[in-house]
Amino acid sequence: MANDGQSNESVRESVREGYAKIAKGCSGGCCGDSNPTQLAQTIGYAQQDLEALPDGANLGLSCGNPTALAALKPGQVALDLGSGAGFDVFIAAAKVGPTGRVIGVDMTAEMVGKARKSIAAFTHKTGLNNVEFRLGEIEHLPVADSSVDVVISNCVINLSPQKDQVWREIARVLKPGGRVAVSDLALLKPLPDEIREMVETLVGCIAGAVLVDETRAMAETAGLVDIVLTPKAGYVDGMIDWNDPLYHKIIEHLPKGAKAGDYVTSLEVTAKKGQGPQGPQTSEKPQRIYTPAGTCCGTRGESQPDS
Repeated sequence: MANDGQSNESVRESVREGYAKIAKGCSGGCCGDSNPTQLAQTIGYAQQDLEALPDGANLGLSCGNPTALAALKPGQVALDLGSGAGFDVFIAAAKVGPTGRVIGVDMTAEMVGKARKSIAAFTHKTGLNNVEFRLGEIEHLPVADSSVDVVISNCVINLSPQKDQVWREIARVLKPGGRVAVSDLALLKPLPDEIREMVETLVGCIAGAVLVDETRAMAETAGLVDIVLTPKAGYVDGMIDWNDPLYHKIIEHLPKGAKAGDYVTSLEVTAKKGQGPQGPQTSEKPQRIYTPAGTCCGTRGESQPDS
């Protein structure tokens, strides 16, 4: 167990160092892209949302749009896990409005500092003063029990060496009936060992990703219900088309003829916390996993979207 603890902290330190460099202006990193505005538009962020952002909030670290999945409403309290420079926090803040609040949690002091410096500019642009950023690990959230309406996260949980603990923390902080909306990277099939051992890919989201079905199991075990997992085909291969050197390095280590999208997918995860007593609960509905035709990641309980 001591060795596991040391290994977990080593992973966190590698990630923390990588993101500290990004916060200071170095390129590369989790899902990072040299054209962050293009990336955000490609994965579904509205232009009006992007225009309200303070300069420097969008570092191109997204692999989906959890603020859209969350369907945020005025007055809600939202929590962003691994909030970085504040990209999704500021977008969510505009959606929950002056009667709502958004909390960002990040374990990298440089990212928290960068995000906090942007608050004044955000307030000047929007008139809103409803965001805060807290330094902390997503495995041990500095947030009270049952205090949050919606948890969002964008390309971050895959970086944690204790993903099951992250899902337990999500369930802990959500109010009964509260919802989670996550965009993350997940595996369609196991990565070659050589890629998993590359530290650079850990900070690039991929080495830390787990199989789609493992994500479902962790969310279910944490006590979440009505779990829907939706793989989004083509995202990772699109990143390579944008000439990100990190992903070209990954390609070099894949089996001959393979592409990153054969192994990795952008995964949308939605779920909610049940209304009943605390502790693991069982949904009355089967967990649903929508998979693109022909992929390998179907699991038990699979169904088609409701008509």
